[in-house]
Amino acid sequence: MTDTDVTRTSPDSGLTARIEGYLSGMGPSWVAGAIAAGPATIASLVTAGALFGYQLLWVVVLSAGAGALAQYLAMRLGLLTERGIVAVVEDHLGEWWAWLLVADAVIAAGVAQLVIMKTVATVSATVTGIDARIWGVVWALVLAVGLAGRGYRFLELAAKVLVAGVVLAFAASLFVVPIDPGAAVAGLVPSVPSGGALVAAGILGGAVHITLITMHSYTMRSRGWTRDDYDLATFDVGASMLVAFGVYSLAIFLVTASVLTSADLSTVGAAQALGPLVGPSAKWLFLLGLWGAAVSTLGGNTIVPPFLLADKLGWGTTIEDSRYRWLLVAAALLSAPGAFIGGAVLGQLVLVLALGTVGTPFAIAIVLYLLNSGAVPDRNSTLANVGGVALLLVTGGLAANFVRSQVAGGVSPLAGFVLAFAVALALAMVGLAGKFASEELV
Repeated sequence: MTDTDVTRTSPDSGLTARIEGYLSGMGPSWVAGAIAAGPATIASLVTAGALFGYQLLWVVVLSAGAGALAQYLAMRLGLLTERGIVAVVEDHLGEWWAWLLVADAVIAAGVAQLVIMKTVATVSATVTGIDARIWGVVWALVLAVGLAGRGYRFLELAAKVLVAGVVLAFAASLFVVPIDPGAAVAGLVPSVPSGGALVAAGILGGAVHITLITMHSYTMRSRGWTRDDYDLATFDVGASMLVAFGVYSLAIFLVTASVLTSADLSTVGAAQALGPLVGPSAKWLFLLGLWGAAVSTLGGNTIVPPFLLADKLGWGTTIEDSRYRWLLVAAALLSAPGAFIGGAVLGQLVLVLALGTVGTPFAIAIVLYLLNSGAVPDRNSTLANVGGVALLLVTGGLAANFVRSQVAGGVSPLAGFVLAFAVALALAMVGLAGKFASEELV
């Protein structure tokens, strides 16, 4: 009996049995949740709370809903085509578009991988006292052996266990930190304080990110899900992104907004600062939650470039194909240098998420185009399209604000790269919109 067979309950089996089947069968969206609930998101939430108090709470709430919607759209595309997103793009848009999507995702995931490894190594060193650079090598080897040896199922199990533990750790910290309910309610009114655009982009970028959108069709294929598993896949998205990720984000933000006031803290420093302020229990809950989040994100992010590259090259996307297995090993080992990067990790993590936000609108536009084309047997509903377009506008606006902030002080090499990256993707989206309009008018 397969995982899919277990979750397909008959109509008269009852609500309880159906929910139990869903709970035991869910998984792919939890891998996406493991990436979303990572140190980069923590960095953005810590920065937002320390700099602006409760003012950006509305963005935190929005991010959970937006993340669930983005994954739902990606889920629809994956299930209705029963193929990887890159292959679908190549068939219905062409090879150039497929390579552009691969490049977009690989750049975003590759840059993030190095900074995430730095965070994992730093937290590991703080907890154990062993040099962070040693931990960088150790974790790279663990990733290579685990992913190449056991593949997707190893990652999915680790993601579910770690994400559940991380959510519990951060939720528990709410009980040892004083929250100001009045200020929190006021933070639900949308406003962006001066200097808050980059942080807001980072928060939303943690939930709506090109790596999460592009990987989802592959993780579902690894589980053998088909159109018959649509209800299970929808439940999977809601449980992981809307509920688990939502609780995770709210807990971290409320803790930091209530207690921390320094904008100079690192992610590890934020955990350590909680000790003298509200007691050692809060410090260790936060630190252990950060550790689990960093490890789960590192594993989930590692598989994204191999998935997309293998699909584009016509290779298999499971470890049964030795070429894909070696891609996994290479991606894991290439993350080790991240532990040797200097500088404060907090700003680097926020920048990584914001950079990912620049690449995300293009991925959303691709998904919306395909969901309203002949690529799928059932086109998107009006409601799903309205939500998708709103998501595209929000992420596009945040990406534009981020690019503007990067070039405001002059075009440095980094700002120049971000600007060129953004312009190329913006032109591609204009071309995609024109292509869709011409096809609809014919």
